[in-house]
Amino acid sequence: MAITASAVKELREKTGAGMMDCKKALTETNGDLEAAVDFLRTKGLAKAAKKASRVAAEGAVVSVSNGNDAVILEVNCETDFVSKGDVFQNFAKESAEWTLANKPSNTEELKEAKKEEITEITLKCGEKVDLRRFQAVSTTGALGLYNHGGKIGVIVDLDTDKGSDEAVQELAKDIAMHVAAANPTFLSADDIDEDFKNREADVYRAQLKEEGKPENMIENIVKGKLGKLAKEVCLLEQPFVKNPDFTIKKLVAETASKTGANITLKAFHKLTLGEGIEKKEDNLADEVAKMTGKN
Repeated sequence: MAITASAVKELREKTGAGMMDCKKALTETNGDLEAAVDFLRTKGLAKAAKKASRVAAEGAVVSVSNGNDAVILEVNCETDFVSKGDVFQNFAKESAEWTLANKPSNTEELKEAKKEEITEITLKCGEKVDLRRFQAVSTTGALGLYNHGGKIGVIVDLDTDKGSDEAVQELAKDIAMHVAAANPTFLSADDIDEDFKNREADVYRAQLKEEGKPENMIENIVKGKLGKLAKEVCLLEQPFVKNPDFTIKKLVAETASKTGANITLKAFHKLTLGEGIEKKEDNLADEVAKMTGKN
């Protein structure tokens, strides 16, 4: 089948691999984007998987809470210059606080309610401004919030009978910070679906064949790698970033023991600025040439 330039570009954005390598990967996989990603990983040509969703748009992720309720909201604009301005920052914060107070059921409802303000801020900034997405959480336990420079927002929800305990509050915040740094995909090993396991296993097998491992050893090596997968992608199994001797599961258990609280890590939510949005790359030399007519 014919491989389009847009498909090659999309694969390159997702993996960071070279253009010709992306074209070859798509050709080998009959244009299947996800299979092409795995093909590039197998060949060692893709960047680390965590880079696949790097920031691709400007703006801010805002975090707000009133105790038992919390919101993280992503607001986008076109340039870093506008994103740092008071006009944009104030709008982003006010929009997050409005979302916290009014509890819209989805992003469309939020956009509709803020439609006039979005138009006004767009005119003031001279750029498109968008309320892209939000995550709202309410709990009877404890919430942990972490915001990394307006680029990453995390909410952690603990189910506990001692939500106001200082140590429990600190635990929630520490886990939120950990999520921002370690980027887990699942909460626990039980949450890893078979499709994810099978896809990882296929990549492992292909990598081992590329490395020249004997055929009779490959399945055992793959089984071992899958056994370690939970430590890489599951929050409860990951080593705590502030103290790798503790897994998150052990950290929760230790805090429960010290405080006498019942604590269950119920859920985590993370928004990364620009994740999944293709960022326009400007060529300064070309822009100057256009402005001066030297093109």
